[in-house]
Amino acid sequence: MLTSLQIKDYALIENITVEFDNGLNIITGETGAGKSILIGALGLLLGERASTEVVRKGAAKSVIEGIFDVQNNFRVKELLEENDIDFLPELIVRREVSLKGSNRCFLNDTPTTLNLIKDIGNLLVDIHGQHEHQSLLRTETHIEMLDEYGDISNNLSTFLSLNYELKQKIKLLEELKQKEQLLQEKKELYRYQIKEIDAAAPQNGEEDELERELNILENSERLLELTLELYQMLYDSEYSVQDNLTLSIEKIEELVSIDNTFTEKLDELKTALAQVNDVADFVRSYKDKVDIEPDRLNEVRERLRAFSILKKKYGGSIDKVIEYREKIGEEFDFAENFAEKIEELNSKIDELRIKAGKAAKILSDERKEVAEKIKDEVEKSLSYLGIADAVFEVRFDIAKVDEHTEEYVIIGKDKIRFNRWGIDDVEFFISTNIGEDVKPLSKVASGGEISRIMLSLKTILAKNERLPLLIFDEIDTGVSGRIAQKVGQSLKELASFHQIISITHLPQIAGLADNHYIVEKIVTGNRVISSIRKLNDAERVKEVAKLMSGEEVTDASLEGARELMGLN
Repeated sequence: MLTSLQIKDYALIENITVEFDNGLNIITGETGAGKSILIGALGLLLGERASTEVVRKGAAKSVIEGIFDVQNNFRVKELLEENDIDFLPELIVRREVSLKGSNRCFLNDTPTTLNLIKDIGNLLVDIHGQHEHQSLLRTETHIEMLDEYGDISNNLSTFLSLNYELKQKIKLLEELKQKEQLLQEKKELYRYQIKEIDAAAPQNGEEDELERELNILENSERLLELTLELYQMLYDSEYSVQDNLTLSIEKIEELVSIDNTFTEKLDELKTALAQVNDVADFVRSYKDKVDIEPDRLNEVRERLRAFSILKKKYGGSIDKVIEYREKIGEEFDFAENFAEKIEELNSKIDELRIKAGKAAKILSDERKEVAEKIKDEVEKSLSYLGIADAVFEVRFDIAKVDEHTEEYVIIGKDKIRFNRWGIDDVEFFISTNIGEDVKPLSKVASGGEISRIMLSLKTILAKNERLPLLIFDEIDTGVSGRIAQKVGQSLKELASFHQIISITHLPQIAGLADNHYIVEKIVTGNRVISSIRKLNDAERVKEVAKLMSGEEVTDASLEGARELMGLN
């Protein structure tokens, strides 16, 4: 929903800020007052092409800023997050056009591209009438409207899941085929490297163990000498630590018999003696195991030397060598069994093509049933809105593939190209006059007819579609009287579901407004500027009366306006 719009130095607009609300927002005003300028500024905000000619005379740049309530618009949230822009409940869209030719775009004060502004605009606003920003004229939106009307999201989700898996497998197959020659070229190199690494067969953590063992083997004589000396000092010599502690215990026991104050210290000496005996036993056991092994020493040195060569060649550490061995082992095995792998992948792809084809066929059949329903409802609605002889059709097309295309599904014996919607290309066709053949909607309908056709579609889709804000620019073109009243009633009905902004000259439409705004020309000094303001209830009655009777407002026209507005 558009909550606020600010326009500065754009054409005849100096600086206006207007706040919009839910429901049916009607804009009226004299011809030339600036209503089209307002819509043009909105179109610029939504990504239409900019020209320096729009900059108000005497100003350096035009600035248009819109604030949108997007807290429940998950498509906008997804698009913003994909582009690293913070998602907030209110989205601020700003566009600046400078006389110097620079064109700057912002989303939540983050500089962005015009393309992203367009994509966001397509999720926020649809403008229908004399301007280009109309989703109905973009053929790619027709299938979305059809799907949302039929509420076929479950079947579409099934197809999309298969579509994604199929595309991933096709991509993998292409990558493997491109990789085949390189694999074959490297196969012999891998064979040699595998043989070299496997000859040493290093294990994780083995190098550290060998380094520790080498240090012990290289110092075995010194280890034997030191452990022998230490054992003798602790236990196996005259006046050893063990002997001295034993004598000390005997002396302190005698002291305890005289004064028990020494009891605690006696216990400490006994503990120390036990610890010395433990250390002595460990040293003796270690000493007895020390061997001088020149053969093992050479063996360890040779193995570490082999490890050093492998590390220099394959990564700098034994862990990296082992990791590289696993990698090239997989590559070598894959190269050895390449044909089998490709055949297995092709088989999986064919299986997915058939599954996706079945899902796409179900989806297509369901769409065709929906198309018949929407055809009848649109023709009835158009007749109600004054296009009595309209013929509306939803046409389907599918594309069989050529030999160079891989993105296809299989239905029966046919290979059919697919896209993110399935196998269907959908386009709306229409004839608005008796005897004319139906033609593509974008090539047939006039601006006023386009607006009424969109009004018909949106009214029909209203409860099924999560619509953006709809702006109808002079939807009343070519209608009057009873039809104008019906157009107004359709707008009012649609506004009960979605925010509507409609520019009109007809009292039958203006009288139904939830919020009524007027665009006026004001002379300030030697300049003419456009302004817009929201009318209060009394002003609304008077403005509707003007639309009914002209500039001269009579009691009768005021009474008629109140009756039209349901105020009597």
